[in-house]
Amino acid sequence: MTLSPNTPVLVGIGVLNQRETDVAKADEAVALMIRAAQAAGEDSGAPQLLRDVKRISVPRGVWNYSNPARLIGEAVGAPQATTLLAEIGILQQGLFADACQLIAAGDIDTALVVGGEAKFRALQATIQGIEAPETAQTEAPDILLEPEQEIWSEVESDAGLGMPVGYYALMESALRHATGEDIESHRDRVAALYEGMADVAKDNPHAWARDGMSADQIRNASPKNKMLAFPYTKYHNSQWNVDQAGALLFCSVAKAEAMGIPREKWVFPLASTESNFMVNTSQRVDLGGCPGARLAGKKALELAGMTVDDIDLLELYSCFPSAVQIYAREIGISLDQQITVTGGMTFGGGPLNNYVLQSTARMAELLRGQPGKKGYVTSVSGMLTKQGFGVWSTEPNPNGFGFADLTAEARAEAPPLELVKVDAGAGKIVGCTVLFQGDNPWRAVVVVTLPDGKRTVAYSENADLMADAMKEEFVGRTAQLKDGVFSL
Repeated sequence: MTLSPNTPVLVGIGVLNQRETDVAKADEAVALMIRAAQAAGEDSGAPQLLRDVKRISVPRGVWNYSNPARLIGEAVGAPQATTLLAEIGILQQGLFADACQLIAAGDIDTALVVGGEAKFRALQATIQGIEAPETAQTEAPDILLEPEQEIWSEVESDAGLGMPVGYYALMESALRHATGEDIESHRDRVAALYEGMADVAKDNPHAWARDGMSADQIRNASPKNKMLAFPYTKYHNSQWNVDQAGALLFCSVAKAEAMGIPREKWVFPLASTESNFMVNTSQRVDLGGCPGARLAGKKALELAGMTVDDIDLLELYSCFPSAVQIYAREIGISLDQQITVTGGMTFGGGPLNNYVLQSTARMAELLRGQPGKKGYVTSVSGMLTKQGFGVWSTEPNPNGFGFADLTAEARAEAPPLELVKVDAGAGKIVGCTVLFQGDNPWRAVVVVTLPDGKRTVAYSENADLMADAMKEEFVGRTAQLKDGVFSL
């Protein structure tokens, strides 16, 4: 087929792992990003392409750089590039779509998306009681992308919710109730799901943890695997104490041909979709559902001329088990297959806000080795707040790169329920977890639907009630409410 000269194509991938315990020898995050960008240039076979980059986009990390894209551009010979910083709450898939849309429109011919973290370096510095300095920077980026609202509410935080693990554990309880599983069987199944992901990490040369892990090790609390929010232990969580960076180098077909980039290096973005409808977890009609994932996930396949059955390689975003299961449930994907190409965010490594760069880079590597196969990569932002999807192949989309934003459709299908504080009353529990502090249960937290259809969130610090919440199904039962505290 004849390709439009403005067809976007991924030509360079760079993935970097650093496990250096000597802080003085360890690179800071921006240095890792620069190395990843350089690796992407080398990978393309035309490293000079980096000098022609017109746009450099970076998702915000734990670091304090104000415009890391400028430092990257200067280091790779593209100081003229437009710089973009995407704050936490912006989909990483959206940065790929932005680059591809600009290339397809003929506005630019080359773009670079780079992300990285040095949390392992920072952890080593804390353990050793020394400093881990990073480059100081004050200049603003040319473009700053920010989410339009917060991803949690005062009612939720007053009940004790803060870290993402609590919110995702609430979603997990809703999934468990929906499937009718008992608590112990559910824990067994989820642990087995993650054991399979640990097995994939063994064969991923870029994975952070490649030794594998048994379901029992993942499922049960231990000194190295503390319970964080029932039923989630540490090994159900994204591992963010990693030094990892990833870079994706895009250009137009015309540019790739002009630079002599070998055809076997090309990986085409077939489609990119997203839903940016922001709803607090406790305001969702179904805590175990995600209309945005269903709408955007299926639209990505449609734009790529595919169905679920046509997916050859799959990456389900895996910050927590409920994210994996909800995406699979909404899109119609069976979990009885390999669901990750990296090993997931626990074992492959989950750098805070750039994991999708790592997963997409790994997907592109595998697709290059399997010409004609199709890869499907999913994205999450926040507490399953935003959803993104990318379809990739070494063969182009006959209809050109496809993009769709399903935000309006998701908003129309599932408007949020009103969230209120309750002085006294009763309602039906739709989500439940027990939050831990150290080794000890701290608070049982429930999301409750009130008789008038509104929602509230309540907690209890009663030791017997917390113990019962980890043995008996609370979802579906009636909670008595008084001043933000619940009882049964």
